Amino acid sequence: MSEEQGKKNLHRDQRVTTDDTLANPETGEGPVTVVDVPSSVEAVAPTGGATPVDGMTSPGDLAAAETASKVAAVGSASASGRGTWLEIRGTLPLWQVWLLGIVPIAMLLGVWWFMTQGPTVEERLLSPTILPSPGEVVRSFPNLWFDRALTRNTMVSLLRVVEGFAVAVLIAFPLGLLMGSFSRVKAMFQPLSVLGAYLPIPALVPLTLSLLGTGEKQKIGFLALAFVIYLLPLIVAAVDQVDSIYLKTAYTLGANKWQSVSKVLLGVAWPDIFQALRFGFGIGWSYILLAEMVDIGRGVGGLIITSQRRGPREHIYLVLLVIVALAFVTDKLWATLGHYLFPYRRKGR
Repeated sequence: MSEEQGKKNLHRDQRVTTDDTLANPETGEGPVTVVDVPSSVEAVAPTGGATPVDGMTSPGDLAAAETASKVAAVGSASASGRGTWLEIRGTLPLWQVWLLGIVPIAMLLGVWWFMTQGPTVEERLLSPTILPSPGEVVRSFPNLWFDRALTRNTMVSLLRVVEGFAVAVLIAFPLGLLMGSFSRVKAMFQPLSVLGAYLPIPALVPLTLSLLGTGEKQKIGFLALAFVIYLLPLIVAAVDQVDSIYLKTAYTLGANKWQSVSKVLLGVAWPDIFQALRFGFGIGWSYILLAEMVDIGRGVGGLIITSQRRGPREHIYLVLLVIVALAFVTDKLWATLGHYLFPYRRKGR
C-alpha cells in the first residue's frame, strides 16, 4: 500500500463530519463541529477551538484529566483518614465524648493518689498538710457539711454573685448596645473600656475596700465592677458583628433609628450577647473568692481561708470541688435556657 493511499484511509477512519450549514439550536448561530470521539473522553468542542480526533488528545483534555486526578487523590486521602483515631472535625457519639472526658480526670486522680499514698506520713511523697489523700478528703466531708455550714455559706456566695451580676448587666447591657450601635457613643466610652481590659481585677479589691468599706456593699460593688469590665467588650463586639445588610433591609422597609436598634441590631446579636452573659456568670466564681478572702466571714472564700489557716486542709479541696460542681450546674442551666430561646443556634441545625 502506497503512502498516499494510507493517508486517505486514515482520514476516512477518523469520521469527522463538519456541516457549515448546521446552526446551533440554542443560539441560532453556526457552524457546529460534530466529533466522534472515544468514550473515554467526555467533551464537546465548540467551533473555533481545537477538535480532538481518534487517537489524539487536546491540551484541554490533558488539563481536565490532570485536575480530575488531583481531586481523586485528595478524595482518597480524605477517605483514608476517616477511619483513623485523629479524624479532623469528626463526629463522636455521646458515650465516646463522656469516656474521653473521663480519661484525664482519672489520670489526675491517679497521680493524686500516687503522691499521697503510704502507710505512714513519713513514707508519703507529700505531707498531708500540703496535699491530703483523696480518701482523707472524702472522709472529711461530713464535718464540712454539718459543723461548718457548707450549704449556707455556698448560698451566701451564690446570692452575692447573682446580685453583682444583676447590677453589672443593668450597666453593661444598655451601654454596650449603644456603643455597638452609635459610633459617637463608642468613641466616647472606648478608652474606658480599653483601660478596664488591661486593669488587673485583684487591683479592684483595695479600691472597693477604700470606697465601700468591708461590708456587703464592698463585695457586691467589687463583683459588679469586675463583671462590667468583662461583659462590656463582649456585648459591643456582638452588636458590631451584625451584618449591615440587615440594617439596609430595615431602612428599605421604612424602619426608623430606634426600631433598627431594638429590632434589628439587638435581635440579631441576642444569641451572642446571651453567650457573653453565660460566660460572664461563670467567671463570677473566681471573682467571688477574691472578694470573700479579704474579709473573712460567710461564704466559700471564708471557708477556704479559715481552712488554710486553722485546718483541716482537706476542706480546701472539698470547697473547690463544690464550687466547680455548682458552676457546672449553673452553666448547664444557662445552656438549657439558650437552647430554648435560640433553638436555631443548636449544633447541627
